[in-house]
Amino acid sequence: MRPQFPMREGLAMAKSSPRTAIRRPRYGLWLLAIIALGVGGAAWAFREPINGYGSIASAYSARVACSCRFVAGRSLEDCRKDKLAGMEAVTLRDNPEAKSVTARFPLVAEATATYREGYGCVLEPYEG
Repeated sequence: MRPQFPMREGLAMAKSSPRTAIRRPRYGLWLLAIIALGVGGAAWAFREPINGYGSIASAYSARVACSCRFVAGRSLEDCRKDKLAGMEAVTLRDNPEAKSVTARFPLVAEATATYREGYGCVLEPYEG
């Protein structure tokens, strides 16, 4: 039961202000910060393998999609089905005027393959 306090005439009882309220620890924010630090630390520790896999995945996807698109004459949507398992993060974008396909692994790597008559699809930069 809540104790009753006498009210004085003309004075209203004020509610407690946020400054005087008891502050509870914010475990959710601490947990979120610890998770963010863990993910950042893991990304830093494995940055070389991630960069290598991203570079290989984007180069392979660009080359295969370019061949599918401009050698086989299929649509880019149909060529997306040819990606290997594990390459779901790689995005493809084609440029029909330049006859090229660009594959991008988010925040890591990007590669472009261009169709050259007599050579097929080659990765850029091509010196040949």
